[in-house]
Amino acid sequence: MVQASGPKRPQRRIPLASTSLATTVTERLYYTDAYLRTFDAVVVETADDGRRVYLDRTAFYPTSGGQPCDAGTLGGVAVVDVVDEGERVAHVLAAPLGAGPGATVEGRIDWERRFDHMQQHTGQHLLSAVFADLYGLETVSVHFGATSSTLDLGAPSVDAATLRAAEARANAVVWEARPVTVTFEDAAVATGLRKPSERSGELRIVSIEGIDRSACGGTHVARTAEIGPVLLRRVEKIRRETRVEFLCGARALAAARADWETLGRVAQALSAAPEEAPALVAGLREQLKEAASARRRLEAELAQHRAHDLWERTAPGSDGVRRAALRRAAGGMDELRALAHAFVALPRTMLLGLVTDPPSVLLATSEDSGIDAGAELRRVLADLGGRGGGSARIAQGSVPAADALERVVAALGV
Repeated sequence: MVQASGPKRPQRRIPLASTSLATTVTERLYYTDAYLRTFDAVVVETADDGRRVYLDRTAFYPTSGGQPCDAGTLGGVAVVDVVDEGERVAHVLAAPLGAGPGATVEGRIDWERRFDHMQQHTGQHLLSAVFADLYGLETVSVHFGATSSTLDLGAPSVDAATLRAAEARANAVVWEARPVTVTFEDAAVATGLRKPSERSGELRIVSIEGIDRSACGGTHVARTAEIGPVLLRRVEKIRRETRVEFLCGARALAAARADWETLGRVAQALSAAPEEAPALVAGLREQLKEAASARRRLEAELAQHRAHDLWERTAPGSDGVRRAALRRAAGGMDELRALAHAFVALPRTMLLGLVTDPPSVLLATSEDSGIDAGAELRRVLADLGGRGGGSARIAQGSVPAADALERVVAALGV
């Protein structure tokens, strides 16, 4: 069923006058034969020192309609991009072609990449038709990616049951091996299109028998069976729409294999069977939440004990305020903050926390101390080229260098 190559064409040359940009029209072979893997074509024009090539005909699909371009070789040189320029198609090469206008060159399509794109694109047509027919969910936009693709449905949310049913229906149509055909019809009389076309003149229409008719210029498989398995994965809300990630064919198989191997590794780490892993992970998650909550309670109790000890060891100043300073070499700001809250809960207190790396400062004061922590810290840091701020009870900031920390201590009289 698969045609491995196009018909060979005899060597010929064309007049240079026909290389004019105004008269160049590229015959698009992929419109009528998506299975064409090799073809011969005549070079019409080259640009960019032979790295941009125009042919009289091509089987290379250019990036268009959301579908990525084909890859492969032209005259033995790698094709790195294919650009749709309206009436003509530009082939961007990794190196100069080495052949000028009038020469005949052979093009070879990267078939694995082409067939993957055919599976994803036809799978998208099928899914869009299923969502529309079964649930009235219209496809607003589509994105074909290198590893996965998405379609945006015109609804703020789609429940899990709907996604499962749509996936099952799409796969049922795949197993039925329905024909996928390409026709060319006048836009004025073309009927039954899933989405009306805004174009006039001749339309290229891709049809899945009994399921879908869509105006489309992309490459597609000949029967739904070639789409392979259809797998729906992540779902996320995008503004007022729902984005559904999908994989078809070899991509779906690879994802299913990767998912199973991941589940297997998790199960092995838990010394459990794969089907037991989800329940065990859920149980461990609850245990971790409980342990974290218990740890926070213990940390709060420890901070209170340390604050009381520090309060008793700190002599009050002439104004009756007990001023204490704590230093840490690195990190530790969360620990200092917890201790600061506990310390300033005690009568007439001020705590200054200092961290060397990165050089930062925390200042906390009790309500009855008469000291506004935010205002005081901003005043001191402004003189030292630092910055920071906060509330009247607790504030935090930074200084340009660690040697400025002791100047903060002196300025605050701690």
